[in-house]
Amino acid sequence: MLYLNAQHIMELGISWEDIQHDIVRCIRIADENDYAQPLKPYLKYGNPRNRIIAMPAYIGGDIAMAGIKWIASFPDNIKSGIPRANSVTVLNNAANGVPLCIINTSVISAIRTAGVSAVVLSAYRKASGNARKKVGIVGYGPIGRLHSEMCQALLGDDMEQLLLFDIQHIDTGNLPLSLKEKTVVCDSWQQVYEAADIFITCTVASTPYIDLLPAKGTLHLNVSLRDYGLSAMRAFDVVIVDDWEEVCREGTNIQQLHQAGGFSSTDALTLSSVVSDGFSSRQLSNHAIIFNPMGLAVFDMTTASHYYRRAQKEQIGISLE
Repeated sequence: MLYLNAQHIMELGISWEDIQHDIVRCIRIADENDYAQPLKPYLKYGNPRNRIIAMPAYIGGDIAMAGIKWIASFPDNIKSGIPRANSVTVLNNAANGVPLCIINTSVISAIRTAGVSAVVLSAYRKASGNARKKVGIVGYGPIGRLHSEMCQALLGDDMEQLLLFDIQHIDTGNLPLSLKEKTVVCDSWQQVYEAADIFITCTVASTPYIDLLPAKGTLHLNVSLRDYGLSAMRAFDVVIVDDWEEVCREGTNIQQLHQAGGFSSTDALTLSSVVSDGFSSRQLSNHAIIFNPMGLAVFDMTTASHYYRRAQKEQIGISLE
């Protein structure tokens, strides 16, 4: 069995184009019903903000991998200098169940998260042509940082500006020069929200705070799932989800919108439809679009498989008995 940690993953590096390509492959395989993915359970105790989630899945096709991600989210950890998220991913041979790899780092989960966002961002960019965009990110922890790197990789010179806000101090000293030159640290989320063409939430917010209506033509990646108030959610013309059953629970903005009445699964677009149909130029000019990704275990298995196979090829990692 191969053991990989954060250092191994960073040594292998991130090709956002390859990660996005693999996520799209996974979506198409799942569309053929060649997958298994139970509804993920949440283990909660003590502080209600804390949770540990089990995410088992099998994805078939040419990925052909089974496994599970066990991920803990304890938001107050950062006060003690401990990462908020900690996870272990185990991959099993899909044919015989033999464990193949254990990945002991939450970095791979964050890469998956940004990789799924990349799928929607790419469809948005394709429909909008080469128009320059301002990207805004609220919450600049590990997931926020990876989203900024992903946006830079996909948009390149078409990313006019990177607008950031976090309730904690943002240190831009470690940013790549190509990002640093474009980065503006803002004084409020409102400043980011009102200026951005592409707005991304990467916070640990448990209650909604966004009460401003979205501008037409903007894309919102609601990665942290609980930031938008009801009035803001109702103002979106296009609402996308990765999986309705997964995302319409646990106090998400989608669940709040559904419980308020007038919005159900038939009103939402799926990630699959975005991959197959994309966006029209009319949608982009006349609509505000929001993507709400709960995070699917099949995407975790796909991303973990990507790194497992690369590590094998490049002989990176530690072989265990």
